Amino acid sequence: MLFPEVQYLHPAGEGRAEFARAMACDVADLPDGEGWGAEMLTGFSSHLGTHVDAPLHYGSTCEGRPSRTITDIAIDELFCEAIVLDLRGRCSPGEPIAVDALRDAYAAAGTPASDGCAVLLRTGQERYDVSDLEFYNYPGMSRAGTLYLAGLGAKVLGTDAAGWDLPFRVMGEAFRATGDNAVLWDGHRAGREREVFIVQQLTNLAALPTSGFRVAFFPIKLARASAAPARVVAFT
Repeated sequence: MLFPEVQYLHPAGEGRAEFARAMACDVADLPDGEGWGAEMLTGFSSHLGTHVDAPLHYGSTCEGRPSRTITDIAIDELFCEAIVLDLRGRCSPGEPIAVDALRDAYAAAGTPASDGCAVLLRTGQERYDVSDLEFYNYPGMSRAGTLYLAGLGAKVLGTDAAGWDLPFRVMGEAFRATGDNAVLWDGHRAGREREVFIVQQLTNLAALPTSGFRVAFFPIKLARASAAPARVVAFT
């Protein structure tokens, strides 16, 4: 997981020097002796923190057509009815989330999924933050699980876990043990068969009801990108 390096330009510090250069004047000429506040970011991944995956992330084609990018997705596709599937006690860290577990949680939610809705998975990973090693040892989705949720009509699939698939370590070990490359990222790759938008590292799912609300995903408009960090807002 990549984290950006941030250079902070304070209005009374480096920000005023940058502002003076932009205005072709001296720092002494600035009103109140201050310029602007600004930041410069490096090492910024489009998959940083809470983010929305566009189909291009899963491969170059989706449903037999060129995969859409984050700026190809219309905002109304990312504002939808939502349900939360409570998988706590139904899944384990480092192991696949079984389709039966998804079915049970869906039945417990008590509300049918609507076409184009969001299904948000509460796995219990809210217990950890990025400083805890357990944050990186999370339950993951399989191809079968992804297609099951898409088959319910869901367009947006979200999780409170760091990733949608199993942790990279787990997938790598399974591949080396079996030689079967189908175990590599099969949850995401299922999105090539049925177009979905995958959202990872959601927070505050504990504050939501299981159904009866809408959610909006606001990704940064990064031209032609496979994903973008997003602000996610629920409306209850």
